[in-house]
Amino acid sequence: MAILSFAMFLLIGLMPGDPIDLAIAGDPRLTAEDAARLRALHGLDQPLLARYAAWAGGLLEGRFGHSRLFAQPVADIIAPALVSTLVLLGGALLLAGGIGIALGLLAAARPRLAPAVDAIAILGQSAPSFWLGILLIILFAVTLGWLPAGGMSETGGLDSLRFLVLPVATLAIANLAAYARHSAAAVGLTLREPWITAARARGNGEARVLLRHAFPNAAVPVLQVAALDAGALVGGALITETLFARPGMGKLIYDAVMGNDTNLALVALLLVALVTMLATLAADLAQRALDPRLRDA
Repeated sequence: MAILSFAMFLLIGLMPGDPIDLAIAGDPRLTAEDAARLRALHGLDQPLLARYAAWAGGLLEGRFGHSRLFAQPVADIIAPALVSTLVLLGGALLLAGGIGIALGLLAAARPRLAPAVDAIAILGQSAPSFWLGILLIILFAVTLGWLPAGGMSETGGLDSLRFLVLPVATLAIANLAAYARHSAAAVGLTLREPWITAARARGNGEARVLLRHAFPNAAVPVLQVAALDAGALVGGALITETLFARPGMGKLIYDAVMGNDTNLALVALLLVALVTMLATLAADLAQRALDPRLRDA
């Protein structure tokens, strides 16, 4: 996290212009003396390393600063965006993982159905998310009128689920291919192991062999895909969040970087990195729980 924070601070600090330049462009009444005074007030006249040390020290003390774009404390802006993205991420991962793993198990248990599963995976992976989202809006929001086209519920509760269906489905369809292919390949190899034959010889049914014996031992690559998806979706769901008008981390990071809002961009990017690290740690712990060989390594 320390290395990432320094790298991100360095890259954003090297961007042309600074908040004072933007303020001067927006208010021609500001003079060069005003600009110098504002730079000294905000520490922008200091060397880059000194500015990073001051910013990192404030971050460790829980002072995230204020957002120049929104004129609010950074914490007040990031908290609702992070919650919205995590809800969207959780729904998308559960749906993509559930459907993808089910398709992969089906392809591994019934090889004659593997080409159909591959076709579904290729269609889901090759469909651009913005095009798929537009099709879902046209069908379910415009033509059938079953679901809202975007935004968020004002009443909360169960009504908020209606606003989640289309964006969650868009992300899930685009990401289920990896789960289907990895689970099909891993379970297919596991089913050819001698101990699977022994499990069948002991009278276990095919469903029990598949779910109780084969899949837990083949779940390691699937967990790795889930960990990578978690980090990618937290900061990379920009297109889906924009298409469905959902205030999330992807749109927030884009606006902060393009608007040269240093405090907001840095804290948001660090949160994305933290979620990625925690997801990777959770996947590692789950792999050790599933595979005793990893615990002995």
